[in-house]
Amino acid sequence: MSWQLDRGATVASDGTVTFTTWAPRAEALTVRLLVPGGTEVRGELPMARDADGVFTARAPAALAPVGSDYVYLLPGVGPRPDPVSRRQPAGVHGPSRIVAAAGFRWSDGGWRGLPLDELIFYELHVGTFSPEGTFAGVAAKLPYLRDLGVTALELMPVVTFPGDRNWGYDGASLFAPHEAYGGPEGLCRLVDACHAHGLALFLDVVYNHLGPEGNYLQDFGPYFTDRYRTPWGAALNFDGPDSDEVRRFFVDNALHWLTDYHVDGLRLDAIHGIFDFGARHILGEISEAFHAEAERLGRRAWLVAESDLNDPRVIQPCAAGGLGLDAQWSDDFHHAQHAVATGNRRGYFVDFGRVADLAKAISDGFVYDGRPSAFRRRRHGAPSAGEPGERFVAFNQNHDQIANACQGRRLAQIVGLERQKVAAMVLFSTPALPLLFQGEEYGEEAPFDYFTSHGDPALAEAVRQGRHQEYLHLLEAGADAGSWADPQAEETFQRAKLRWGSLARSPHAEMLAFYRALLALRRRLAPLHNGRKDLTRVAADETLRSVTIERGDPSGAATFTAANLGDQGATLRLPADGAPWSLALATSSTVSARFEGGTTSLALPPDAAAIFTRVPR
Repeated sequence: MSWQLDRGATVASDGTVTFTTWAPRAEALTVRLLVPGGTEVRGELPMARDADGVFTARAPAALAPVGSDYVYLLPGVGPRPDPVSRRQPAGVHGPSRIVAAAGFRWSDGGWRGLPLDELIFYELHVGTFSPEGTFAGVAAKLPYLRDLGVTALELMPVVTFPGDRNWGYDGASLFAPHEAYGGPEGLCRLVDACHAHGLALFLDVVYNHLGPEGNYLQDFGPYFTDRYRTPWGAALNFDGPDSDEVRRFFVDNALHWLTDYHVDGLRLDAIHGIFDFGARHILGEISEAFHAEAERLGRRAWLVAESDLNDPRVIQPCAAGGLGLDAQWSDDFHHAQHAVATGNRRGYFVDFGRVADLAKAISDGFVYDGRPSAFRRRRHGAPSAGEPGERFVAFNQNHDQIANACQGRRLAQIVGLERQKVAAMVLFSTPALPLLFQGEEYGEEAPFDYFTSHGDPALAEAVRQGRHQEYLHLLEAGADAGSWADPQAEETFQRAKLRWGSLARSPHAEMLAFYRALLALRRRLAPLHNGRKDLTRVAADETLRSVTIERGDPSGAATFTAANLGDQGATLRLPADGAPWSLALATSSTVSARFEGGTTSLALPPDAAAIFTRVPR
């Protein structure tokens, strides 16, 4: 039997609505039914409490029709939105709205998802990706994304957050898509449209904390604990007294997106901020439930973690003592490539900078696999060389790295378009799953800084001051300390919107054509997308600042990528064994190859790269 969400307001086939919530801290609870969009009360229903603190009430359709609003009345506290609200039309502080889970007419009945190794991610922020800043605005760009060659959209968090602009990591109503983006129906339409275009859709979800504004969970029960701390707020209670219902809340949330919204996967934010020392880790419980439900639905669906632990157990099966997640972001690849390309040694980049680090990230996965870390002042990580390439998601840019490591600047603004092309060619030559951040493919110039719109003035000022201090800590030597972006200023948000008009102009049009060719090459050539780390050979030259990547395939086909990230020209020889090589793609017309006596020599000017291919004789 398929899973169904039975917390919150659940609408039956006859229109009857069952309200269910866990509130062990309350001896009594009432659900107040409201006319949509107003304060007029339709009626109030007392709720029955069971021994575990779960309250239930049933209302006929006439009293609680779909589309009407409601709140829970907590004695001594007052009205509160539903912790499992499906919709918050008036924001995090307003009443919840009754939504029929089966109310959307789906057209994706034949969609079965994509294999893990076919995923090419495109991370985007709904509010800044399109001029409209909505789910519909994203949907209008799907033909562009399909033609670009990506296969999976990854939306930064879209649950209800305070105000009308936010990165999404301050979510407070974790089951309700943000109203300004288009609400529940808008998200359903986007997912349905993605599947019609052959694209998967992933949601970024936050299971390590909730936003500080509009977070009323603590009024209902012990959702949080003071035994652990996170950098973003109170830690969630996954292993303490009364934690069973807290765990259920987050398992339900993952299954809600999978079943009610047909998503193809979740990206789990910063799992190093999830603390659970019980015998069965909450992430393992989520993984087992999520994959079992996907199998019942006949769909492929995946879980991808963000983790700075460098722990291969994250992506190992639960039966083998792992957490059972399918893949994880590869921060080490980003840091290694970024440090080589930019020369940045601030903060955590102090651990990187050698081309050998980049080579290890490509061939193994983790650079820090038990070796000493200067940044952490201890040994860090465990070996990951035995994990398949598709278990890692590699990237040159993402929302965090642009905003935090680069003060909002894109890679092209730091190193130039030609060196960004070289970095892209390296990225798409690795065994990992590649990820692009919105606009990267055409050299977008709009900055991407952190932005919020908190309604609480004291909180807004605290965020502003905290972000300023973080900015000063990461500031490059000689940079203007007064040029930081105020997260509360609407201008910071508006500047982050993509400048779609630049696509038709040089050099953006040429950059886009290059990325389209690169993605097409990765799809077409088996060695570039088979994830076989055991058939990958990487070599690094510290003097020339160059790296070569030879990829093989069981068919006998092979590719050879040569990349020069240095400031002087490099001459390289391609492997002489086997069939002759042919040039598949180069970042510049100044790249030259000479074929002589069965040997191929390659002259690479600074900031240039090329991919060669060969097939069996």
